[in-house]
Amino acid sequence: MSFNIEDDARRFKDIVRGKVKSNLKQFVSSGKILGQQGKKTINVPINTIDLPRFTYGTNSGGASQGTGNEGDPIDGQDQEKGSGKAGNDPGEHAYEAEFTPYELAQILGEELELPDIEDKDKGKLKSSSNRYTDIRRVGSESLRSYKRTFKQALKRMVSSGEYNPSEPKIIPIKDDKRYRASKEVETPETNAAIIFVQDVSGSMGEREKHIVRSQVFWVSLWLDYQYKGIETRFIVHDTTAKEVNREDFFTLSESGGTCISSAYKLALEMLQADYPVDSWNSYVLANSDGDNYSYDDNALAVSILKNGILPNCNHFFYSQIDGGSGSGEFINALAPNFSTNDNISLSRISSEDEILSSIQTLLGKRL
Repeated sequence: MSFNIEDDARRFKDIVRGKVKSNLKQFVSSGKILGQQGKKTINVPINTIDLPRFTYGTNSGGASQGTGNEGDPIDGQDQEKGSGKAGNDPGEHAYEAEFTPYELAQILGEELELPDIEDKDKGKLKSSSNRYTDIRRVGSESLRSYKRTFKQALKRMVSSGEYNPSEPKIIPIKDDKRYRASKEVETPETNAAIIFVQDVSGSMGEREKHIVRSQVFWVSLWLDYQYKGIETRFIVHDTTAKEVNREDFFTLSESGGTCISSAYKLALEMLQADYPVDSWNSYVLANSDGDNYSYDDNALAVSILKNGILPNCNHFFYSQIDGGSGSGEFINALAPNFSTNDNISLSRISSEDEILSSIQTLLGKRL
């Protein structure tokens, strides 16, 4: 009997992938893998994997001979959790499966049936690299192309009558030598950027921040999958806004009041200074509990969004986390102003279980 270990490994990986896909909602809501962003592979904990196995006959009785009922302790010992001496029997452990960010993004897209993002072709970055795609008659001996050299020598010997098919000796001379030469090649790359905005004011509790960070993690995975080399920026705000790095965005905890317009002003400055709309595909994802210090600032934020951010980016996403101590009024200021605008998506989240449906709302339309 022969075994193809590659086929077995592929089948096992398909089983694991199916397990992750069927439990995607749990992974998204729990946030178990949030600390692994930026890594080449992401460890996903899987508690149980049911694999096919052989069974022999019908078992009867207890663990050994004699009578017993299901759940009775063996040898009459009451093995409560945490009691008894240390033993040497194996326990149950969660299996950690390794996935690349792209593989997780594919699973997300398949489960939510997300459409691929349409490249707006607003200009291309061109990265140049040197490739040995040219052949020259002079060069370093270390770059000599022996194939091209002998081919040139053969052509010369055939044309001059020196070549003898019965004794096929090919002897290159100096003029036959050919050398590989580098040539600068430009490769177009899509210009794409996303700016994540997070409210870290006092009304945003740990639950609200967890929901924001989980959603940002998965949206970031999807956009990284759609665009090669997308630029990512992070803004946090209370009454004032500031740019932070990825690590601080996912761990920072602050307090204070809320001025949403401060973050929108900073996002607009970034768009105009670094991502001109005629040559970049840019996105802004803002998250908040909807609490703001005044109706006047709601109006100012709406004005910045309508007259500044939307004309300078592909799409604006706003996700509001309800159920906390915030008033939740900001989405009510947004909705009537942008009900017919296809470049803005709004979602509301009341619990961790709604993160996945929120992502589908934000990314479900063709951007």
